Amino acid sequence: MSPLGAALRGAFCAIAVLACCGASQGPALPPSPAPVAAQTLKAAAPPEQVTTAIGGLQYRGKLTQGGWLRGTAPAGTRSVTLGGTALPLASDGTFFAAFDRDAPASLALAVVAADGFSLSTELAIAPRGWRIESVNVARRPGAMPDAEYKVRRAAELARIGAARAKDSGATGWRQMMAWPAAGRISGEFGAQRIYRGEPGAYHAGIDIAAGQGAAILAPADGTVTLAASDAPFTLEGHLLILDHGMGLFSAFLHCADLVVHEGDTVRQGQLIGHVGMSGRATGPHLHWALTWKGRRLDPRLFAEPYR
Repeated sequence: MSPLGAALRGAFCAIAVLACCGASQGPALPPSPAPVAAQTLKAAAPPEQVTTAIGGLQYRGKLTQGGWLRGTAPAGTRSVTLGGTALPLASDGTFFAAFDRDAPASLALAVVAADGFSLSTELAIAPRGWRIESVNVARRPGAMPDAEYKVRRAAELARIGAARAKDSGATGWRQMMAWPAAGRISGEFGAQRIYRGEPGAYHAGIDIAAGQGAAILAPADGTVTLAASDAPFTLEGHLLILDHGMGLFSAFLHCADLVVHEGDTVRQGQLIGHVGMSGRATGPHLHWALTWKGRRLDPRLFAEPYR
């Protein structure tokens, strides 16, 4: 076995122990909807950040649904995968991964050394207690969209998909994010309504109750991959998407205006737009969403200080 393989074996044995004891159990989801009254379950505080350095492998993160993982692989590592998803390695061996709102209880973290020796361990992903509201009313179907809307929406979704498929080489994924706007959290990530047993779509970002025209600042370095400046999208309004690199993207919805353009490079704290209520919104606020390779993430777990 190569020295790197031996180091990996020692590192992974220790990580397996830490992964199992470092995540706290969140409250369970509520039982089936009550026949009359609505009931609400608030999200519990997420686990503290875990940091470890064992042998040649280092990682830190919040190993919970909606959370993240940053690490450094030993020199000579051939590949790193999480749950079967390949994690690109930067030139210095660092990598990034994140966990969907509905991530399973464990995911396999696997490393292959330069000589082909491989090791895998299961990382425990702590469950979260989401704000679930069960209501004794039937889910109302939306109005049937007309042909014009369908065509327009299809084009918008294609632009969003293309924007999130780009890789600009940005390095904002390395940073702890800053809050993009000041204000209380008025809409929580993961919140969901159950209509007489039928789940509605969950809230895929957080809403920040900032006033009309309030500044929106880049939470981390990135490249603008979509800026709907002139023609607002039907639902998102003036939408801005930033590529932070390694598959991590921020989206900012309902903006009053945008002050950056597609292809622009922005730095953390730079002004990128202003809060508004464009698109489908009932009042001024910023909807901030994070995704990693299609997975929905909780922005609260990325921004400091935690709110």
